Amino acid sequence: MAEGVYEIGCRRELLLDDFLAEAFLGKAELRLHSPRRRELVLVAGQPWEGCMNTFNTVFHDGERFRLYYRGWQIDLEASRGKGEALAFSHPPCNCLAFSDDGIHWDRPMLEAYAWTGGERTNIVLQGDGWHGFSPFLDTRPEVVPEARYKAVGVQEESQAATLVSFISADGIHWERGRPLRLSGRFDSHNLVFWDSIRQEYRAYYRDLRDGKRDIRTAVSPDFATWRELGWLEYPGSERCELYTNNVQPYYRAPHLYVGLPARYVQRGWSPTMEALPELEHRRMRAAINERFGTALSDALFMSSRDGRSFRRWDEAFIRPGEQSIGNWTYGDNYPSWGMLETESDLPGGGRELSFYVSEGYWRGKASSVRRYSLRLDGFVSLHAPLSGGEMISRPMSFHGSRLSLNVSTSAAGSMRVELQDLEGQPLPGFELANCWEVVGDTLDYTVRWRERSSVAALAGRPVRLRLVLRDADLYSFCFG
Repeated sequence: MAEGVYEIGCRRELLLDDFLAEAFLGKAELRLHSPRRRELVLVAGQPWEGCMNTFNTVFHDGERFRLYYRGWQIDLEASRGKGEALAFSHPPCNCLAFSDDGIHWDRPMLEAYAWTGGERTNIVLQGDGWHGFSPFLDTRPEVVPEARYKAVGVQEESQAATLVSFISADGIHWERGRPLRLSGRFDSHNLVFWDSIRQEYRAYYRDLRDGKRDIRTAVSPDFATWRELGWLEYPGSERCELYTNNVQPYYRAPHLYVGLPARYVQRGWSPTMEALPELEHRRMRAAINERFGTALSDALFMSSRDGRSFRRWDEAFIRPGEQSIGNWTYGDNYPSWGMLETESDLPGGGRELSFYVSEGYWRGKASSVRRYSLRLDGFVSLHAPLSGGEMISRPMSFHGSRLSLNVSTSAAGSMRVELQDLEGQPLPGFELANCWEVVGDTLDYTVRWRERSSVAALAGRPVRLRLVLRDADLYSFCFG
C-alpha cells in the first residue's frame, strides 16, 4: 500500500472531524447537530430515591436494557451553614431499572437491600463505593461468568478518595474488589470499559487541572494493573470545566470514541440569573453555597481517534432548553454514560439513538431522567447550503463492492460522489457527471453511477472521494 494511504477497509466512518479531509471547497463545513428532547422515562420518587439522581449509566444487555442511577435526597434546611458538607434525608444508594424498548422502564423489586419495614427495593448497592458508581458489561472474550459485570466507585479515605473496583455475575449482587491505584479527585462520574478494538480496559476519571475540573485517562490489560496516560487534550477548543466525561467507543464504529461531557459554568449573581426559573429555590441553595444557586450545566460533544486527543465542540450539544422548572441549574442536563438504539416513533422511521439526561436536581423529592433522540451517526455532518460545497478526502483503500451513505438532503438539494486516483483525476466510470444524484433522507443509500453501482474493481486500490453537496448533510459512509 502506498505511503500515506488510510486503510478504511469496510469500517464505517463518521464525519466527526477533519481527519478524512484533505480539502473543503465552497461552503462545505462540519456541522454539529443536537438531539431532540423527548419524554420523561423515569421519575425517581421512591422513598429511597430522591432529588439528586445523576451519574447514570445505560447499556444493552441481551434482550433488555439496563439503567443504573443514584438515589439521594438532600435536606436543604439541615444543610444550612455546612458549605460543601451537605446533609441528606437518607443514606445514598444505587438503583436499577429495566426496559424492553428504551422508553418504558420498570423497577425490579429485589431482595438485595430492603427499606424500612423490610420493603423490597431496586437498590443494588449501598455503602462505600456508591458515589459515581459506574457499572458496565464486560465483553472481553475471556471474562469469567462471575465477573461478567464490572463497575468502579469511589471509596472515601479520610481526606482523600480512591477509585475501587466491583464485580458481579448478575449486575445486582456486587463484590467489592481492589483499588485501581490511580491519581485523581474522582468526585464525579468516573468510568471504565473494555475496548474491543484496542484490546484493553480504558478508564476516564475526574481530577483538578490548575484548579479546574478536567479528565484523565488510563489503560489496563487486566482490570487490575493500570498505566496512567495523563490529561485529555482538546486542540482548538476553549478552556472550560468538565464535570463528567461519558466517553465510550461508538458501537457502529468502535474505532472512534465519542463523549458527552457535562460542562460546569459558574455564573455568579446578575439580573440574568435572577430571571431564570425558581428564583426562591435558587436563593435557598445559594445560602448554603453560592455556586449551588448560581452555577449552570449543559452537555457538550467530543470525539477522538486515539482516546486522549479530542475534537471538542465549544457549542452545546444539549442546551438547558426553554426556561421551565427543572432544567436551568447545576446538576441538570447531565447525560447518562451510554446510548441505546431504539425504534423511531415515526411510521417507517427505522432506528435512532436515545440518550438519557437528568432533570430536577436539588428540588423537591424526585428528580427525573428524560430521553433525547438523534439519527444514527447524527452527531456531526459534512454540510453544504444550496449554493454548494465539497470535500476532497485523503487517499484511502477499502474492501467491499458498494459505497453506502447515511445522508439527508432537501427536496431541492442533492449529493454526488466521484472516485479519484491519487493525483486527483476521476477514475473511468466513476466521474461526478456519471453519478446519479442522491436525493432523500436515508441511513443506507448505495451510490450509483450510470454504468455501474459496484466498486469491487477498485477494492484494495488507493482512491480519493470527492463529495459534492447542495443543501445536504452527510453523516457517515462505509464500503460494504
